[in-house]
Amino acid sequence: MFLRKVTAFLTVAVMLCSFAGCSASDEKSPTVADSPVAGKKVAYIMQMASSDIFQMWSDAAEETAEGLGMEFQAFFCDGSDEKWQETARQCAADGYDGLLLSHGGQSYAYKFLKDLTEQYPDLKIVTFDTLFEDSSGRTQKIEGVTQFFQQDSQLAELLLDYICNTLYADKTDAGEPVNILKVWEGPQFLSSFDRRQEGYAHYEELGLIRTVETIGPDDHSNAESSIAEAMTDVLASYGEGEIDAIWCCYDLYARGVYDALKKSNADIPMVSVDICNADIEKMAEETSPWKACATSNWSYNGEFGMRVLALELAGEYDKILDPMTGQASGWLELPVSLVTQDMVSEGDVDVTNLETVAGAAYSDRSWMPVTDWMTKFLGN
Repeated sequence: MFLRKVTAFLTVAVMLCSFAGCSASDEKSPTVADSPVAGKKVAYIMQMASSDIFQMWSDAAEETAEGLGMEFQAFFCDGSDEKWQETARQCAADGYDGLLLSHGGQSYAYKFLKDLTEQYPDLKIVTFDTLFEDSSGRTQKIEGVTQFFQQDSQLAELLLDYICNTLYADKTDAGEPVNILKVWEGPQFLSSFDRRQEGYAHYEELGLIRTVETIGPDDHSNAESSIAEAMTDVLASYGEGEIDAIWCCYDLYARGVYDALKKSNADIPMVSVDICNADIEKMAEETSPWKACATSNWSYNGEFGMRVLALELAGEYDKILDPMTGQASGWLELPVSLVTQDMVSEGDVDVTNLETVAGAAYSDRSWMPVTDWMTKFLGN
């Protein structure tokens, strides 16, 4: 009798809920099908080959895209400008809704992408480390295309600050410039290098450093060994104490510098921009000359880029804010951090868990683009 009464009560409750227009699904969390970008087809196209940090980028972008209900595909172009352009062109023709493009060359990116957006006006594009310059070298903008970069000038300055105020604080306090061997590249090799030069030049102008010599690779197809050979020759031409530190614009070149220092038994500290597992291994070696790297959080870079692309697809350009200024913009720069030898020398540290040692700035997410609907599907 009791069970019959309970059953009757539940039946009435369900009927009343039905009349009121409610259902069991009303109490469930929203699904990705409710996302304003659900079903959109997006691609990450990297001009370079895959690497530790670029794979971190791709994985984070994919997780973000899928969390918002989008279909994702990644393409690595092995350093080929032609393959990068053809892949982007083919994705547009295949009906992709959005492209996250990385490392397009500044000699062609503007014209190529301007033509592509004119041919496919509904296609949304976000670029990383890709300057837009016309045939006269003037900086240009493509309507509706968001560009973002690491804060490259700050990457250079973080390393020089570490050299001047940690490695050679006594010399800096005495008003003497620190003698730097600069490992560099020719102008306009990469747009990011041009911006790193701005940070480097600032320290020269302040008189905090003096560049004793600048070297770069002769053979870009085998840059690491090319730098190692050049560095070995340079080291032989300087006496002890004439070079205080070596500053490297790029960690691939830094690995060649490291090999030359070890081969020559030279006790000169070195620092570099960017990071990968091979760098961390070398930094962590006992008596290693590799003292620091400056980098952004590459997982965050991938997530950031995909969030920006999702906002473009949703038509919410006003929510695309520059992390440096907090203002809506089509030109964005991402925060960077210093990773020192001390940080990576203890425990099992690699690029996937740097946040455990690299300090609060490396793990800070306060600048990540967010909307109410993103929070529903991504959690933060």
